[in-house]
Amino acid sequence: MRARFLLSEVGIGLRRNLTMTFAVVVTVAISLSLLGVGLLSNSQVSAMKDYWYDKIEVSVYLCGTLSESPSCSGGIVTADQRLQIQQDLETLPVVASVYYESQSEAFKRFEERFKNSAIAQNVTQDQLPESFRVKLKDPTQYQVVVSAFTGRPGVDVVQDQRAILEKFFRLLGVLRNGALLVGLFSVLTAALLISNTLRIAAFNRRRETGVMKLVGATSLSIQLPFLMEGVISAIFGWAIATGLLAALKSVVESKVAPLLTFTKFFGWGEVWKASGYLLATGLVVSILASVITLRRYLKV
Repeated sequence: MRARFLLSEVGIGLRRNLTMTFAVVVTVAISLSLLGVGLLSNSQVSAMKDYWYDKIEVSVYLCGTLSESPSCSGGIVTADQRLQIQQDLETLPVVASVYYESQSEAFKRFEERFKNSAIAQNVTQDQLPESFRVKLKDPTQYQVVVSAFTGRPGVDVVQDQRAILEKFFRLLGVLRNGALLVGLFSVLTAALLISNTLRIAAFNRRRETGVMKLVGATSLSIQLPFLMEGVISAIFGWAIATGLLAALKSVVESKVAPLLTFTKFFGWGEVWKASGYLLATGLVVSILASVITLRRYLKV
């Protein structure tokens, strides 16, 4: 089949069903955009995990005036206990560094964090405990520190920041999975619309396909223009979806990131990677929907 003839047939088909073609393009664009948002949500969760897990610390809080743990029954941590705890922490193979935070430093950090809150007016320096902030070589080995120092005289509680972050990331995971699920259902809707559009096109051009069959045209030559119509609609929809994802990235980069400097956001590489997945998804869905529909409704 000549390329010019094929393009001519495709152009005729698209013009004849202009309204349906426009609906397909818009539906594919929205569907792929939703799926793309799900993919970028996954990239965002991964970026935040990499950023925060690298900064995870284990906090070893020492016995203070308000401590009620059994290990603090002897009262406030002594200088000898504090020194021994620090030395034992520094000798652990999993520990990268140990930072001691005094009550005055803890109070200063507390005031900075809650400077606009009423709670800051009701807390005094002596109410905040001393602590050791422990940076691990491998954040997954936090249990080594927890098991070694929990219940030790002079130690009130050992807190692992990873446990706090895991709850947050589980919530993000639920939102990410929801976005992916919505995107997949939207892609299914686009496939059904492509199928319905090709079915109408095949019905409207049944006389032409009958003539082509009589003059000896092959099944491929008859079905290929219909198939290309679906593919072209999917490509236009993908291009719009990629533009929307790029716009989303620009907004995040220019508006959101400057306000939320405490975390990391997905980069342009993730956007183009997601765009590649969307192109593949759009083409596969379009081709499958077209082939199934043409086999059923275009009897050649």
